[in-house]
Amino acid sequence: MLAFLAIEIHIDPTMTELGPFTLAWHGFFTAVGIVAGVWLAVRMARSRGLDPNVAQEIALVGVPSAILGARLFYVAEHWDRFSDDPLRILTGITEGGITLYGGLIGGVLGGLAYGLYRRLPILPFLDAAAPGMILGQAIGRVGDLINGEHRGTPSDLPWAVRYTHPNTLGDPGVSVHPTAGGYELLGDLAILVILLFVVVRVARRPGWVFFWYALLYAGMRASLSRFRLDETGALGLSIPQLIGIGVVVATLALGLFLLTRRGRVSPAGMDDADIEQPAGDSSL
Repeated sequence: MLAFLAIEIHIDPTMTELGPFTLAWHGFFTAVGIVAGVWLAVRMARSRGLDPNVAQEIALVGVPSAILGARLFYVAEHWDRFSDDPLRILTGITEGGITLYGGLIGGVLGGLAYGLYRRLPILPFLDAAAPGMILGQAIGRVGDLINGEHRGTPSDLPWAVRYTHPNTLGDPGVSVHPTAGGYELLGDLAILVILLFVVVRVARRPGWVFFWYALLYAGMRASLSRFRLDETGALGLSIPQLIGIGVVVATLALGLFLLTRRGRVSPAGMDDADIEQPAGDSSL
């Protein structure tokens, strides 16, 4: 048994308290992730010939939509905690309780709605957003690693983590798989590298960067559910796995659409060739 080699994390989940306001490490890194993700998305938009100001406008809609979606998905998944006191949906948000998949879906739907309203080229902006989204997810997972709020299955591997702070949200003193803050963090970074250094340079037509982002993340996230104890589900699958199946189906439908849309005109009235990078431009 190698449990004694587990990485010990003795950090208070609460970063600081200012009067009634409590800032947790998860909230801090989520905010940092949002800022970094928006920065990268705007940079990607500029490098792909899109208006960076419009990219910022989309972010101003997408970020609050993501927060709303993250909260609503969490409430739906854990309705038993709110059924007796629905007001806690709003008042209890400082206690935590958001779902990443809900944030991703809410943010994409909010950005899509704004893009359709403005008659923007949807697919190129989705491509610009994808690397920023996965970067933001990776940074946010650092807070999960510190707080221990996603309970991993027991493990005696040398890279297992053991939470020892009295206020930890994990299982005190138990060596567990570093699920969200370890495996998923590394998976997010791997997807980011693939998107930036492979897909962006190979996919010359709009939509394919987002396609690979959604497909790779859904597959990676579903495969990690077996290392987590805090997920509910149905039909023998966890909620993230069920959502992942839905995302894969929707993504494959998007891929089929992309394969059959050659020569079509974007919603903004520009042909695909007008919004792609020149063949020799490999900048971000």
